[in-house]
Amino acid sequence: METPTWPRVPCPEAAVARMLLLGWVLLQVAGASGTTEVVVAYNLTWKSTNFKTILEWEPKPINHVYTVQISPRLGNWKSKCFYTTDTECDLTDEIVNDVNQTYEARVLSYPADATDYSGEPPFSNSPDFTPYTETKLGLPTIQSFKQVGTKLNVTIQDAPTLVRRNGTFLSLQDVFGKNLSYTLYYWKASSTGKKTAKTNTNEFLIDVDEGESYCFSVQAVIQSRKSNQKSPESSIECTHHKKGMFREMLLIIVIVVLVAVILTIILSVTLYKCRKAHARPSGKESSPLSAA
Repeated sequence: METPTWPRVPCPEAAVARMLLLGWVLLQVAGASGTTEVVVAYNLTWKSTNFKTILEWEPKPINHVYTVQISPRLGNWKSKCFYTTDTECDLTDEIVNDVNQTYEARVLSYPADATDYSGEPPFSNSPDFTPYTETKLGLPTIQSFKQVGTKLNVTIQDAPTLVRRNGTFLSLQDVFGKNLSYTLYYWKASSTGKKTAKTNTNEFLIDVDEGESYCFSVQAVIQSRKSNQKSPESSIECTHHKKGMFREMLLIIVIVVLVAVILTIILSVTLYKCRKAHARPSGKESSPLSAA
């Protein structure tokens, strides 16, 4: 007698396991396909002048966005410029807290529609950046100048920064102290031979030839640095000694002439009125009847 053959019933545990495995594979494939569309940032570069500090990178996003993170060395990451389509991020307010600290930053890439992205996004790291030694010196500005006789006085504007101490914004001179100096390049307006003078303050007082006009420019310098030692030279300013004297003399002459003209007009009017008053009859003429 043959044994009846019953249809095989699939094990429910095995079916569930297969379904879970298939779902996991699909999720991995979907995640992988999504990740390939996100472009990782590259060419991360610090741009900093007088402690105004911006991180730049490439490329321009097409179907993704960026978030920037910054951290002091061995510190915690802090996110900035969330889900931005820009390729730069201003990090000044973070680095001015301690300009002697060394910072690192990274740029995270996200899909454009993934503001609630929960996975680990791809990212790129920046080079280390120490503001005190790496920020570039900005173009100095000549605040005022005056040439009197054989002395030329030049004052440099003390450039402001966003660095704070006890709630007060510091100038560039406040931050660097005696490490910051200025070089003055000056020459006679009629020649090209340059001379130099240096100071650790923001003021120059130099000897010049009386009656000569001078031109000059200034440059900020930090000699202790290995790189970024010097700022660009300022715009050129010139004194106009002879022209200045001529303008003063011309102004005096104009004033004298103007006063003389006014006095002449006043005197002429006064004389005219006096003559007119004397020309009038002093009393009424007597009639013939009253005379009889």
